[in-house]
Amino acid sequence: MAADRTAPGADTLAAPTVDVHAHVLLPEVEALVAGLPGLDEARALDARRNGPDALAVSGPMVRERVPRLTDPAVRLTAMDSQGVDIQLVSPSPSHYHYWADEESAEKVYRLANEATAAHCSAAPDRLRGLGLVPLQHPDHLVPALDHALGLGLAGVEISSHAPGRELSDPAYEPFWGRAAETGAVVFLHPFGCTLDERLDRWYLSNTVGQPTENAVALSHLIFSGVLDRHPALKVLAAHGGGYLPTHIGRSDHAWATRSDAGAGCAQPPSSYLRRLYFDSLVHDPYVLRELVRVAGAGRVLLGSDFPFDMGTEDPVAALRAARLSDADFHAVRGGNATALLRKD
Repeated sequence: MAADRTAPGADTLAAPTVDVHAHVLLPEVEALVAGLPGLDEARALDARRNGPDALAVSGPMVRERVPRLTDPAVRLTAMDSQGVDIQLVSPSPSHYHYWADEESAEKVYRLANEATAAHCSAAPDRLRGLGLVPLQHPDHLVPALDHALGLGLAGVEISSHAPGRELSDPAYEPFWGRAAETGAVVFLHPFGCTLDERLDRWYLSNTVGQPTENAVALSHLIFSGVLDRHPALKVLAAHGGGYLPTHIGRSDHAWATRSDAGAGCAQPPSSYLRRLYFDSLVHDPYVLRELVRVAGAGRVLLGSDFPFDMGTEDPVAALRAARLSDADFHAVRGGNATALLRKD
């Protein structure tokens, strides 16, 4: 039997602590899109989805965290206090701007990629970066991915969907193929939930919306056969993959009993969890233990959502609370991410 290359090994004990879910704010991107047609409408939709109470809290929260989001020196000091050696830094999802036209979208991804690379260049031994691609313009995805990789970024960050397009859309096939070919990391991080105003109170737009969007997006990748066609694809799902890993039995049941559910993928949906990667940010040690059980300890990576308030200030302590075996703890703490981000 071939060795399980996703299982944690002894070398994980010496691996650095790696946080794969950390963000950077890029004011230059927002300056670029200011005044463009479509921005006001997009912001109005975001306001409706979140509701006034959430916006009243989020504004001051983000402003207080700007130094950690923009200044590499402040970021590194915070990492030291958390015991984090390396961060995989991705742009704030507020920079996706999937409403932008082709010309503007190209400017956005180029500037975002360049600004993220510049931020990480302040400490290249401790900061790795991810770029952006314009999901609303499928023909631009491969050039955008190549642009990010050409700058030394480890891959790109995407949302759970673009207007009118799910991740199962055939137009994305060249992108998935290129990502698999290059070994790029594709970080799946939703921004906004299509349940809209149903979630506009009590911050349900985030607490319910984010894990819902993760589950829907991953289900599209699984049931459509994207992971069958591109087995080398490195998709890393934020927020522990949302609701899907803990409710994957329902997906397996549908796949086995209904012809419509089983038509698109070759294996039971649960088997694909071991082809994906997940961050550890689930806010519950028992859920984290279950995620490790169903996905495998070699597929879960430390994540904090640095430095936002829906993250954790002490990701290592949150991981330790799951009471994993020593080997699994160190694999999640840094061994898995070190292998995933290795420059081959």
